[in-house]
Amino acid sequence: MPPLPRKIRVLVVDDSAVVRKLVTDALASDPEIEVIGTAIDPYVARDKIKSLEPDVITLDIEMPRMDGLTFLRLIMEHRPMPVIIMSSLTQRGSQTALEALRIGAVDVLGKPGDSYSFGNLGPQLIEKIKAAAIAKIRRQRFASPPSATPPPVPPPLAGEPARPRPAPAPLPNRPPPLPAIECRDNRSIILLGSSTGGTEALTDILTQLPAGLPPIAIVQHIPAHFSRAFAERLNKMCQFEMREAQDGDWLTPGLALLAPGNFHMMIQRVGDRYRVRVADGPMVWHQRPAVDILFKSAAECAGPHAVAGILTGMGKDGAEGLLKLREKGAITFSQDEATSVVYGMPRVAWEIGASQRQLALDKVPEFIVRAIASRHALRTTPPPA
Repeated sequence: MPPLPRKIRVLVVDDSAVVRKLVTDALASDPEIEVIGTAIDPYVARDKIKSLEPDVITLDIEMPRMDGLTFLRLIMEHRPMPVIIMSSLTQRGSQTALEALRIGAVDVLGKPGDSYSFGNLGPQLIEKIKAAAIAKIRRQRFASPPSATPPPVPPPLAGEPARPRPAPAPLPNRPPPLPAIECRDNRSIILLGSSTGGTEALTDILTQLPAGLPPIAIVQHIPAHFSRAFAERLNKMCQFEMREAQDGDWLTPGLALLAPGNFHMMIQRVGDRYRVRVADGPMVWHQRPAVDILFKSAAECAGPHAVAGILTGMGKDGAEGLLKLREKGAITFSQDEATSVVYGMPRVAWEIGASQRQLALDKVPEFIVRAIASRHALRTTPPPA
């Protein structure tokens, strides 16, 4: 991993003077970060980017004269650099923030409502700034707008049979999903953990996975309120049901559950099924939800039936849990350096021997399907006479 610069130079772009001061004061508490300027709108920000050359930008979405998404597109197309989105915690703000991540923003943080609420967000922003400073940023092209997702199918009327799940619309610039499989092994489970850059990595993986898979449990480091919007977005794009987990949910074939922001998620075995537990608790590796919490719980109840992987992200979260899974007989993998936005979590997992394979992002879906198929074959093939 490349070393952090001695001082990470940050430009704060927000039309609210209160928010600009809160962000500046919070970042001033860390000796590795320096706020080199602020801007009230994208036009002022454009000039300051040229003159100050910041390492990272924090960007508000709703601003006068030019909205944050439009400005972000211009940045990613003409002068790519790490951008952290500051977004309101409304449903609309969450959807807009996810679109910003698709466009190329490194991360997102809920916008503070007052000084008290920002007291808890300050340390998170510092962590995100440091991750953004070493993130790989690629130039984007926006020749045409993204294809609209299909409208949701209305629920059936009383007494009417349930409608089949519609096939998601083809996704621009992404390969089609792999052929559907049929897995009748109730013990198999797929586990994924990710952080910085993970929303798009998960989108790439999950939209290529076929129908017929065992249940999937996912921890993505994401703020509260944004996780539900992310799950709803993926639900419209995947071949299986995808939703935010609630305490007590059953993990069943054809279902993927995403840990809710600001809550840990664990799994437990009940009879021949898996159930998730969602709970508060202390942060682990400065994160809640934490990948290690999910992986360590799965090691105890799923062990050799699991296929688990760590994707892009800064820090060490998930490596210890992945090691426990491997020691229990799980098939484990991690994303490689070349395709990771931040090669932190996957690097640690590989270095401590938790990961059996390092994979480019586009190889992960096929690896998961093959791993599940091999597990299923081992359990259904009779021993030699």
